[in-house]
Formats: sequence, structure tokens, C-alpha cells
Amino acid sequence: MTTVLSLFATLAVTCQNVYSLSPSTSDQNHPQESSPMSDYLVYIGTYAKADEPGIHVYRLDMSSGALSSVSSIDGIDAPSFVAIAPDHRHLYAIGETSEVNGTPGGAVAAFSIDPQTGALAHINTQSSIGGGPCHIDIDPTGRYAFVANYGGGSVAVLPINADGSLGEATDFVQHEGSSIDPARQKEPHAHSFFVAPNGKYALAPDLGLDKIMVYAIDHDSGKLTAQEPGRVEPGQGPRHLAYHPSNGRLYVINEMGNTITAFDFDQDSGAMTRGQTISTLPDGYAETSHTADIHVHPNGKFVYGSNRGHDSIAVYAVLDNGDLETIEIVPTGGQGPRNFGLDPTGAYLIVGGGGSNDIITFSVDSDSGKLTPTGHRVEVPSPVCHKFVPAP
Repeated sequence: MTTVLSLFATLAVTCQNVYSLSPSTSDQNHPQESSPMSDYLVYIGTYAKADEPGIHVYRLDMSSGALSSVSSIDGIDAPSFVAIAPDHRHLYAIGETSEVNGTPGGAVAAFSIDPQTGALAHINTQSSIGGGPCHIDIDPTGRYAFVANYGGGSVAVLPINADGSLGEATDFVQHEGSSIDPARQKEPHAHSFFVAPNGKYALAPDLGLDKIMVYAIDHDSGKLTAQEPGRVEPGQGPRHLAYHPSNGRLYVINEMGNTITAFDFDQDSGAMTRGQTISTLPDGYAETSHTADIHVHPNGKFVYGSNRGHDSIAVYAVLDNGDLETIEIVPTGGQGPRNFGLDPTGAYLIVGGGGSNDIITFSVDSDSGKLTPTGHRVEVPSPVCHKFVPAP
């Protein structure tokens, strides 16, 4: 199934047609690696049916950016989003089903990761309680899974047992309300659920409410306590967020507004203060497009966001005050970049083309943040999510 192309014409053309919108940050030095980097395994969630390979495992060659197929596993309907336990021994995936073991709600499945091969083995499946799960995250202690249910407009917490299996939900919160768009915001739509780096809070961008719901986490009981939410401008439709490693900010990508909003976030109190909002599209672009995913480079100097429709990755420099400045907007070479991922070293960015059924690899310049296509592409049906684990 794996197809690697040396340097195909589409990306050769797009490399010459990058929208360059501001100076690079090349004056910010970043040391070069002095020794070869170890490879990574990439776990890819998809919209496959239960009788089809749903979660794929690929090896990322850190010397070239090439991806090679390792294994795959079936058995779960639409295992679109996955998360890795902190110890890299288990993987958790949501599945867009209507019930689990007779209980209404989507699926949340636990898998073991073979330490020798990286292969997955199913452990058990629990219900997300709400309908249409779309995102999952694991807290830094590895004790709880946090799930967002887009269809039901809710969030849930599931305990993780010592053997990696999932228990029944310890908490479930139904969001309430609406916002200004009658077509997409007449009810809540929790689109993701991210645990803060210190593990004290979990944040859920809700596209239907134009809010980032904030919950304090009780690690003894697995219960959530609602805090004052963050708010984007009406009609923006927040989707995902990314925490900056050091400047106290987080960045929310807004699906409906095609923007990114920066917030100051106090990890001790959970307080959010809204700052800058910046477009993800080039000036004058008037066709239909919707943002999807967002990541901060491991060195903290750059932020990346994906555009579906424009089919591009917007690249930003992080300024000293935490605001963003556009560097470039790079065509992906595929269609519908629902999600993408940066490897933990920040050397490569891989983009899943949900509309083109492929994954394309870019190298990342750690000094300027700019992206260059490596020429490597693999065919993967309806890719959604990409998570990295050091290769054995």
C-alpha cells in the first residue's frame, strides 16, 4: 500500500508558489543536531470501517522524512483520533459509533503497543457516553483519558487502569447553549479536549458556543469542575488549541473564522485572557475554506495551522510578546489537511490529506520555521490524526 515518490511534480510546483508574507526569523539561532536522530513510529487514525485497517503504523526515517508501513489494525469504526500514554506503552482511540456494549455513545478503545515492533493489540472498549466523539487526550500522569463528543456537545473522563484498560466514565458534562450562526452554532459542539501541560486543567474548545470550556481536574475522583470559560469572537467556531512550551500562552484555531486566537493562560488558576486574532489565509482569498489543526514547534519559535479548502499550512513566528506574525502559507500538495503533526524534534511536519487519501512529509527549518517538501508521500485512506512514539 505504501508508495514513496522521489519528487513529484505537484510539490515541485508548490515549493515555488509559497505565499511569503513576512520576513523569516533566521536571526534566531537553533543548534544543529550533532549526531543522527533516532526514527519514530507514527500512529495514524482514519475514518475506516471496522472491517478495514483503521489505525496504521508507519516508521518515519529521520534522515530523509520517508514513511514506510509497519503494521495496521482493524476492529473499530472510524478510529479517527488517537492519543498515546505518557509511557508509550498504550494507545487510545475514539470510534464514531452509536453505541458500545448496548450503551449509547461513541467508542473509546484501549490498545497495547508492542515494545519490540510497535504493533497494536486491542484491550477493551468503553462508551464515551455522548454522541460523535472526535478527540481524545491523556493527562500527564497517564491515569485518565479526556474525550470530546462533537455530535452530542459534551465531554467525558475515563479512568485508565494499571493494565492500560479503560474503565467506565468517571465524569460526563453536557454543554449547553448556542452562538450566532444558525446553521452550525444552534447547539454545542465540543471539538477537542486538551489537558494542560501541568495536568491541573482540561480545556474543551466548543465550536457551537464560541467558548473554550475550562475544567479543573480532581485526580483522585476523575471529576471535573467547570471554571470561567475563554471566549472567541462570535461566529469564529473554535476547534483545536496548542499550548506554548514557555511563554504562558495557548493558541486556538477557529474553524469557521479561518483565524487563530492567542490567549494568556494561567496554568495555576485556569484563567484565560484573550489577545491577538490573526488570519490563516492570504489577503484577498475569497473561496470556501475551514481551518482544522494547530501545533507549536517544540522550540517555541513557530506556530503552524492547517486550512482545508485553501489546502495549506500557515506558518507563524512567535514574537517576544507571544503574538504571531505570518511567515508563509504553504500549499500541502494534497487535499483537505484535517490534521498534521510535528515529530518531537521538530525536524519534520507530516500532513494528512483527508480528501486526497495521502500523507505528505515536509522538512522544517528550525531557524526560519519554513517548510520544504521532502518529496515523500504515502497513500493512506482518509487519514485524520498522527501521533509519534520513538521507534524500537
